[in-house]
Amino acid sequence: MSVTQALLGPLLAGGAPKPLITHYDDATGARIELSRATTANWAAKTANWLVDELDLEPGEPVLVALPAHWQTVGVLLGAWWCGAHITDDPQGAEVAFVPASDLDSGKGAHTIAAVGLDALGAPVRGLPGGVADYVSDIRVHGDDFSPLSPVGGDDPALLDLSVEDLLAEARRRAEALHIGRDDRVLSTLEWQLPGGVVDGLLTVLSARASLVHCTNPDPQKLDQRRADERITVDLTA
Repeated sequence: MSVTQALLGPLLAGGAPKPLITHYDDATGARIELSRATTANWAAKTANWLVDELDLEPGEPVLVALPAHWQTVGVLLGAWWCGAHITDDPQGAEVAFVPASDLDSGKGAHTIAAVGLDALGAPVRGLPGGVADYVSDIRVHGDDFSPLSPVGGDDPALLDLSVEDLLAEARRRAEALHIGRDDRVLSTLEWQLPGGVVDGLLTVLSARASLVHCTNPDPQKLDQRRADERITVDLTA
């Protein structure tokens, strides 16, 4: 079973319409909320694109060099759903998911996918030839995904962590951070690999909680946000 199946399966079974990811960007004033079902749809579209368009197979390397953002959630869960090995090295990667503002960070990958990180998921315009626009390309793909090849627990998932290792680490860190089922977690953590994405994202999914992530956080707004979002666990700096 893949990382994504192990994490999303219980969440969807426990209430697909429930909010899962709430993302604020205090630099722009944007707020967007994704339900468990919508998050799964973005992940499925990503996985279908990787398999249908790039013929990605379990264990193949995929670079994810993206900041904490709701679109990054779809990229990571989609890549893991089809068994990708998330790496921090573009050299030899089958695809590099990079910010549209930093395409050079994907040099060395067979395919570069530009992620616009727009609050509402707008496409990226004016990309150079050969660079895929992540949002535009995945939209035409299905909202459900069925793996063509099984993903094993010993398969690589994140850097030197296997699927089983990564899931176990997410559970361990969730316990250490006191994140439990139905908690509402406020975070400003960056999602560096591997620790940042484990603490800032996977712990929340593993515990069947929900995440409120603030990018470019305004300290003056955090207190009100704790009240408005009914925060029960605080991972702000």
